[in-house]
Amino acid sequence: MATISVAPYLIRAYHQWMEDSGLTPHILVDCSKEGVIVPSPYIQQGKIVLNIASEAASALVISNETVSFKARFDGKTQTISVPTSAILTIYAGENGEGMFFEADTQNKEQDNDKKPNLTLLD
Repeated sequence: MATISVAPYLIRAYHQWMEDSGLTPHILVDCSKEGVIVPSPYIQQGKIVLNIASEAASALVISNETVSFKARFDGKTQTISVPTSAILTIYAGENGEGMFFEADTQNKEQDNDKKPNLTLLD
């Protein structure tokens, strides 16, 4: 049986906690991953930081496969779609608190002998 990644569940939980705490949730995205749809002029060194706060991201959906929403870049509305496996971290813009995800391990089956692949950031 394939193991379901815990990452999307943690992304939803951290997003809700940040919003409830009055913090601004951001995600750092690895743009080299297949399926990432973001405005290319904003990609720096193969990555992009996206504000996924309710005020910035309309129609936000955090599913087990993707994070998708509409956001404005240079005054133009863009549709953003990011596979959850491309999300490197979710953090609060105000204090950096959040969680880092190891990039290449989210969608692989994990055997029971491995240590957890997630690290809390202080």
